[in-house]
Amino acid sequence: MKTAIVILNWNGQKLLEQFLPFVVNFSSKEADIYVADNASTDNSIQFIKKHFPSIQIVKNTTNGGYAKGYNDALQTIKADILCLLNSDVEVTENWLQPVLNVFKDEKETAIIQPKILDFKNKTKFEYAGAAGGFIDLYGYPYCRGRIFNNLEIDHHQFNDITEIFWASGACLFIRSKVYHQLHGFDEDYFAHQEEIDLCWRTRNAGYKVKYVGTSTVFHVGGATLKETNPQKTFLNFRNSLLNVVKNVPRKWFLFVVFSRLILDGIAGIKFLIELRPIHTWAIVKAHFSFYKNFFRFLKKRKVLNKKQDYNLHTSIVWQYFALGRKTFDKLK
Repeated sequence: MKTAIVILNWNGQKLLEQFLPFVVNFSSKEADIYVADNASTDNSIQFIKKHFPSIQIVKNTTNGGYAKGYNDALQTIKADILCLLNSDVEVTENWLQPVLNVFKDEKETAIIQPKILDFKNKTKFEYAGAAGGFIDLYGYPYCRGRIFNNLEIDHHQFNDITEIFWASGACLFIRSKVYHQLHGFDEDYFAHQEEIDLCWRTRNAGYKVKYVGTSTVFHVGGATLKETNPQKTFLNFRNSLLNVVKNVPRKWFLFVVFSRLILDGIAGIKFLIELRPIHTWAIVKAHFSFYKNFFRFLKKRKVLNKKQDYNLHTSIVWQYFALGRKTFDKLK
């Protein structure tokens, strides 16, 4: 089973200097390593050629973001299993084998995520994926080990192997044939939550998404786009709404869309109260972009979804903010 680790890079020489040695030291015997470069203008390419000549470089002609960057690069990479790895991830010794073992044993499993801990505080789970992702009734994503901004300490409570709804794009393993069968990421997302859409479509196609807690990586998070950046707020709110339009079952569709508009409005007011009006404006812009793309995404759901499937049994907003349930084990 041939495996390829593909690291997407855009002007990230410092991150490559810091984290590539771990990837090479702990992965080169089991996988081919690629850097897909999104038309960087720094010295990333020269650095790789000089210090890591065994790493193969795929040059994209433009910076099309996460979605297009991977879609372009993966057209030329031949492997059975693709590991899409952020450039700000520190991998650990023996991180690959537990994941590859699950792929070997479970043919219906198409996507896998390892345990993702915070590089800046290695006792805690990291925001982007933690111990595997889920979706609530209104299309809001949350994770085992991370609900909104509340990060749990890793007490080995999630050292299991279990089915999840979505895997983090920070470190996402996928069968190549499934990736290409589903035509990869939706490039209209540019970045943020496109992995949720891909996992949703993967589940709709009859495959499983798994979490393998016996494999661990550490993610810096926000290295390419800081949490305080309003562009990140814009992309997260807009793309979450686009996920709803593409994937929520028809019988719940209008209820969820109108509920989301109200809840996002409340989030905008919250940002105002916190004296962060730039994020309120980012939500407003996200909604305008959503309205602009609404009918185009309605057409996409007809093409991409035959069987819809997601969690209709919880509102993470209600449980977290109204009931004060901050950790995954407290959710009902």
